[in-house]
Amino acid sequence: MAKAPPPPLGFLLRHPAHLVACGFGSGLSVFAPGTAGTVFAWATYPLLRLGMPGDLNFLVFLVLMFALGIHACQVTGRALGVVDHGAIVWDEIVPFWGVLLLTPQAMVETPHGAMLSVSGLIWQTAAFFLFRFFDIVKPPPASYFDRQVKNGFGVMMDDLVAAGYTVLALAVAKALLG
Repeated sequence: MAKAPPPPLGFLLRHPAHLVACGFGSGLSVFAPGTAGTVFAWATYPLLRLGMPGDLNFLVFLVLMFALGIHACQVTGRALGVVDHGAIVWDEIVPFWGVLLLTPQAMVETPHGAMLSVSGLIWQTAAFFLFRFFDIVKPPPASYFDRQVKNGFGVMMDDLVAAGYTVLALAVAKALLG
């Protein structure tokens, strides 16, 4: 089955849900839009954490963004005529923010404030590749949500499952590496 082409840029402005579901334009990438959405999540995570330094506040934010994503993905999928159109990347963004929240972080203090260390960057890079792998492979129950739940909830859930697998793989790696 051929992939549907990305919608035109003007589509983002036709409804606020389209702007959100398409990851503020990151989903319009003609090459690997899901990866582009994940890169968007990775790039925006430090900025979001500056505004929400507490983990509990950020977790509440993630729950709200997940709920918003169910609606935005539903509305946008309906408008595009494909439930999980490739341009819809909010389902990658929110779960990957959650993965980054739970990724082992190694911060170092500098004269300019705290910065991510090399080991923290390595963990985040591993998280990125693991998340993309699990999002593409869709191990159960992600495959169930992808194939059987044809609405905004299903779109968001299959990536949440991929995020769960990612966090589990990172935890196993951290335990094995000590």
